[in-house]
Amino acid sequence: MMGTEDVLRLTVSALMTRTGERQGDLAAGLGQSQAQVSRKQSGKSHWSLEDVDLLAAHYGLHALDLLAGPTHAVGVLHSAVPSLQTGAQALAVPLPARAQSATAPVTEVPAPEPPAPEPPAPEPPAREPLAPDFPSPAPEQVPVPASAEPMNAPQQPCVLCGQPASLELDGFPQHLTAEECAAAVAAPSGTVSPPVDKTVPVTAPATPDSTPLVEPTVHAPARPVRSAPGYASTTLVEQITDRVHDVLAACSGDVDAAQAELIKAAIPDVMALLKASRVGGRYEHSEFPPTADILRKKSQKGADDIWEGRPKWRNPELFAAAKKGERIEVTALDMNAAYLSALKCWLPIGQLREDTSGVHDPKKAGVHLITPPDWHHDDLPSPLGARMEPGELWVTESTLRLLLDCARQGLADAPLIHRSLVSGASEALLEKLRRALAETRKTALANDDELTVAYVKAMYSKFVSTIGESSANREIRRPDWMHIIRSKAFTNLWMKAHKAHKAGLQVVEISGTDELHIAGDWRTVFPEGRELNQVKEKQTYILGGKR
Repeated sequence: MMGTEDVLRLTVSALMTRTGERQGDLAAGLGQSQAQVSRKQSGKSHWSLEDVDLLAAHYGLHALDLLAGPTHAVGVLHSAVPSLQTGAQALAVPLPARAQSATAPVTEVPAPEPPAPEPPAPEPPAREPLAPDFPSPAPEQVPVPASAEPMNAPQQPCVLCGQPASLELDGFPQHLTAEECAAAVAAPSGTVSPPVDKTVPVTAPATPDSTPLVEPTVHAPARPVRSAPGYASTTLVEQITDRVHDVLAACSGDVDAAQAELIKAAIPDVMALLKASRVGGRYEHSEFPPTADILRKKSQKGADDIWEGRPKWRNPELFAAAKKGERIEVTALDMNAAYLSALKCWLPIGQLREDTSGVHDPKKAGVHLITPPDWHHDDLPSPLGARMEPGELWVTESTLRLLLDCARQGLADAPLIHRSLVSGASEALLEKLRRALAETRKTALANDDELTVAYVKAMYSKFVSTIGESSANREIRRPDWMHIIRSKAFTNLWMKAHKAHKAGLQVVEISGTDELHIAGDWRTVFPEGRELNQVKEKQTYILGGKR
C-alpha cells in the first residue's frame, strides 16, 4: 500500500501534467530550485508539510485536496483557479466523454466494426496476406472503484504517467495503481519510446473453411506532444508593446516625443505591470509594511544603516606593476541591464520581524547585522565591496547569501550573524515582471527598436530607485526590496569577476553596478552581445600607458 508521500508525488505529477508545467516551472513557483523538486519527486528527499502548503497555494487547492490523491486533485483543479484552468485546458490531453454507467466491469477497449465489403474493382491488385499476431492473454481482473468506467474511445494517455490507459476514473483516463503506471512506462523494452504510429491487428470471425480473415490494421492515436511553456506572459508583453504603439501614435510618429512621454510615465506603467504580473500569484505581498528604524533615512539627503556592498576596487598588484613600467592590455566590459537581472532575488513578502537565532533561514529574506569575515585575496575584490571600516554592519539578503557561498567555496570564513529582520520570502516574487521586461527588451533589440529598449530601461531602473522612501512612487514603500535588489546587482557583478578569475583571467578593476575590467581573452569566458546573459565591450586600453 502506498504511503501518504507516495500519493503526494503521484498527485504532483498529475497536476504538472494537467497544467503543462515542468519541474523548473514548479520550482520557480515554489521558490525552490529545480534540483530540489527533482529530489523530492524521485524520493531522494521528502516533501515537508510546509511544501504541501506551498503546493496547495501554487495550484489554488486546499492542502487536503493534494493528500486525497491525484484523481481528486485533478478533478477539482479546474474549478479552483481560473488562470490554472485556462492553462490546463490549453495544454492538457483532450478527454473523451464519460460513459453513462457509474459502475461497469473492466473490459478491453472494443475494436471498431470492420467496414462493409465494397464491390470488387476490376483486376484487383494482388495482396499479401498479413500474418496474424499471437493472441494476447486475457486481462487480469482487478477490483475497480465505483467511479471507474471503460472508455468508449481509443485509449488516451494516463494523467499520471502519460502512457495509454483503458479506464476512466472520475472522468480522467488513468491507471488504477502506481504499479500499473510503472508497468506501462516500462513496457515493452523498459524505456519510454518516442511517439510512434502503433498498430493493433483486428481479426474478423473465421469463415466456414476455417481460414481466418485479417482486416487492415487500426492505427492507435499517437501521444500528443506538449509544447514548452512560454518564457514570458504574452499578456504582459503585449501590455508593454501596446503602450509604446499608443504613445507613438499619439505623438504622430515623433520618436523623441514618444520616448520622453514614455519615460515620464515609466513609474505608474511599471507599477501597473507589477500588479498585472501578481494576478494569480501564491502570495499577496505587503506594499506598505512598517519600516524598521535601520531602513529609515537619517535626513532628507542622508542614508539609512544598510550596506549594499557596492563594488569599487582595483587590483593593487597590477597597478603597482603598471607604475613600474609594465604594460597590460585591459578590456572594460559592460554588464547588460544589471538591475533587470537583479530582479531575480530573494525578497521578503511581508513585514520584517526580528530573529536573534544567529542562523540563516534560506526560506526567509531581509537584512542582517553581521560581523563580516576577513578577506585575504589581493587578486579578487571583497564581496563587501569598498568597505574599509571594521566591525559589525547591516547587510542585505543578497550580500549575506554571497558571503555564505564564499564560505562554502573556502574563500573565507562564514559571517557571524547577530540579528536579522526577516520575513517569509520568495525568489520568484518579481519573476513574471522580469521576464516580461526581458522578453520585450530582447525582441526590441532584434528589431532595432531603441524606443522600446529605452522605455523598458526606464521602467526597471525607476522601479528599483523609487520603491524605497521616494515621493515619486506612492504605490509602494519597500526600502528593504530596494536595498536587496541593488545589492543583487553588485553580487552579480562580483560573480562575473569571480568567474573570470577562475578561468585564469586577471581582474583589473570593478566598479559601479555593471563595469568589469579584465586582462586576457575574455571572449573565452563571456558571450558578447546585448542580451542579459551577454556582455559588451566598452573600451580597450593599456594599463601603464596613456588611457
